[in-house]
Amino acid sequence: MTLEEEEPIIPPKQNIPWYKEVKCYSVYVLLILLLTYLLNQLDRYMLAITVKPMAQEIHFGDLGCMVNETYPSDVTKGASCKANTTENCALITNNGSIEHVCKWDYLGSGFQYQLVAGPIFIVIYTFMGIFIGFLADRYNRKVLLAICLMFWSAMTLLTGFIGDYWQLVVLRLGLGAGEAGCTPFAASIISDYFSENLRGSALGIYNWGIYTGYSMSYAIGNFITLANINNQGWRWTFYIAGIPGLVLGIVMLITVKEPVRGNMRATASDKQTAVTENVSTGTKILNVARPFFRPSLLLLCIAGSVRNSGGYVWAYNTQPYFNALGTSLGKTSDETSEMVGSYMSWIPLVGGSIGVFVGGFISDRVVKKRGLYARIIVLVASQVLAAPFAAGTLYFNPPWAFICQIPTYIIGEMWVGVTLAVVIELVPINARTTAVAVYLFIISNVGGNVPLIVPPLKQAFSDLGYSSIASLRAALYILYPGTYVGGSALFLLTMFVVKWDQENAQKYNAMDQTDPAFMDKVA
Repeated sequence: MTLEEEEPIIPPKQNIPWYKEVKCYSVYVLLILLLTYLLNQLDRYMLAITVKPMAQEIHFGDLGCMVNETYPSDVTKGASCKANTTENCALITNNGSIEHVCKWDYLGSGFQYQLVAGPIFIVIYTFMGIFIGFLADRYNRKVLLAICLMFWSAMTLLTGFIGDYWQLVVLRLGLGAGEAGCTPFAASIISDYFSENLRGSALGIYNWGIYTGYSMSYAIGNFITLANINNQGWRWTFYIAGIPGLVLGIVMLITVKEPVRGNMRATASDKQTAVTENVSTGTKILNVARPFFRPSLLLLCIAGSVRNSGGYVWAYNTQPYFNALGTSLGKTSDETSEMVGSYMSWIPLVGGSIGVFVGGFISDRVVKKRGLYARIIVLVASQVLAAPFAAGTLYFNPPWAFICQIPTYIIGEMWVGVTLAVVIELVPINARTTAVAVYLFIISNVGGNVPLIVPPLKQAFSDLGYSSIASLRAALYILYPGTYVGGSALFLLTMFVVKWDQENAQKYNAMDQTDPAFMDKVA
């Protein structure tokens, strides 16, 4: 199959029960896209889970005092390794019986870590997303997605061989470039395989990949590192994470068909606008840019950026936070890794998957009666209800800290699929892929860089006399549950203007874009 070749899919009949609209092959395609997104998230967050042993081997980030694990756990148990200098750390004893029970080593946190985890990845990820989005509106999306999948999987595999910080930076850039194509291509393909009545649920199922991959990163990152295969520790986590994507990319190329763009629209006039061959580049750019200057999408992007920043902050600081908390409670790194892996290997998977599916299902059912307002109501309510549980994660010690994560994911993650469904409904058909890429560009560029605020904010609280763990906890209170509350307030403002913009998008979709007078009509 050539890059520009498309095979048509027969659209389902209208006015039939939703379960009769679902085709077996559409479900298969959704499963392939789900697995792709799973690997996307697994590869992205593996660094956050393995950063401490990686930093201690290749030397980057902040240094601090921690339990010296060369001694047996019964010797170091209860040791208080809270010194602020390497000299004082070396003098700490356990019950006055043995020296050097603590050591001064890399913590797996600090500016260098936040830089490579967030901005270095996000900058290339977001800018490539825009470029890839334009390609997706012209060329075969499944071929481009398969290429991206195999490329970022190769970057993940190679990370297991690094020996210096600069090599990590280069491969992280490559990872961002490859992963940029995932959701823009997948969301566009899903919109053409599933009707409007099912689109929110389908996107919700697709977004299970976020939490499945994220949870697997904790399981693989912690337990494979502890297994220390061939005495290579964290390196095997990247080998295991990278290889499956190379195989799945080949499967996608062979078995997935490219759907006709705008295939699931209801009217002939809507389908006519899916033909883009005769539309100029200037018109396509105008098609994409115009909705983002309207109040609803502008507010949606701002709200999504605030909420997404909380997700990035917590995702890249969950393991460092519980590592620091474990140290303050006198636990060794192995004990902390086992504890975090035991809980976080299933909580995001179960809670997040339920959340995105329920969010999409509820908004799909309610939207039939109340229109697009229903999706916005789901966004606002879910974030307000989830914020106290996010705060509880930071307030309590384990195991209650982890238990609070369950409702946080179930309720708080409803927003993911719902916002994508709103974006798709507010833009022209032939610009959806690029519009999704622009939306992700905005919320990722803002949210992905917010973790850089954690180190200076933590330092500000340290200067006020807070302990190391208390200062990190205070910074996360502001940037984790605080963003849930801020995002919900901005989503609420979006509800007041969304109806007008939806009507404009519907009128636009009914126009013939190949008409020479088209530009005059939309001006």
